Amino acid sequence: MIKALFFDIDGTLVSFNTHTIPQSSINALTELRSKGLKIFISTGRPRVAINNLGNLFFDGYITMNGSYCYGENNEVIYRSPIPQQDVETIFRILSAEKDCPCVVVRENQMFICNPNAQIDEFIRLLKFPQVPVISIEEATKEEVFQLSPFFSLEQEQKYLPLLAHCESSRWYPTFTDIVCKGNSKQLGMDKIIERFGIKLEETMSFGDGGNDISMLRHAGIGVAMGNATQQVKESADYVTDSVDEDGIWNALKHFGII
Repeated sequence: MIKALFFDIDGTLVSFNTHTIPQSSINALTELRSKGLKIFISTGRPRVAINNLGNLFFDGYITMNGSYCYGENNEVIYRSPIPQQDVETIFRILSAEKDCPCVVVRENQMFICNPNAQIDEFIRLLKFPQVPVISIEEATKEEVFQLSPFFSLEQEQKYLPLLAHCESSRWYPTFTDIVCKGNSKQLGMDKIIERFGIKLEETMSFGDGGNDISMLRHAGIGVAMGNATQQVKESADYVTDSVDEDGIWNALKHFGII
C-alpha cells in the first residue's frame, strides 16, 4: 500500500510550457491528502528558489538533489554541504573558464558567478526569482551545498574527476548540478521515510530528468513522465503521459491510488 509520494517539480509537477501546475495535478494532490497520504517534493531547486507551487502544502522537501531535506515548520532532516576543498577547486576552474556561468547555492541563498546570456535563458526557462551576482572570491566564503556550472558534457567529463568528493547529475542540457558525493534524490527519500516511519515499498515517485533516475529506481513504484528522456523512462516502472497531458492524475488513476 502506498503511503508516501515524491514529486519532482520542473517538468513533472510544473509544465515547462505554462510554468504552472496543471489543474488535474492540483486535484490529484488534494485527493491524496484527503486520503491521509504523505506528499513530498523532490527537486534540484534550493528552498530559496521554490517559487512555483502556489498554495499547495507538502509534508516535506528534498532539495538540492538530496543535499538538504526539511519537513514541517522548517525542521532540518538532513544537510550535507560540498567539502571546501572541492568548492575551491571548481572556482579555480571557473576562473579559468571565464565565460562559464555558475549558480552557487548556500543554505538559504542563491547567487550567480560569471553571468552571461545562458543565465538569462536559465532564469526565463524556470521562472526563477532574480538572482544576485557575486564574485568568485566572495562565493567561497561560506558553505556551499550545490554548484550548477554551465558545463558542456565534455567539460563535465574533464573536470568532475578533479572533484574528489563530489558527483553530478544533469536534468537540462546546458548545465549540471554538482553536490557532495552520496547525495541524491534516492538518499533524500531514505532520510525522509526514516523521519516519517514509512517503508520503502510504501513509496511512489514521479520524475522526468536525469537527476530523478535514482529516485525512480529506488521507490516502490517509479513513474516517468511522458516528456521524460528515454533513459529516464527506462529507469521507471511505469511511463505516464506528459505533465501537460494530465500525467500525474492518469498514473495515480492507473494504480488505483485515487
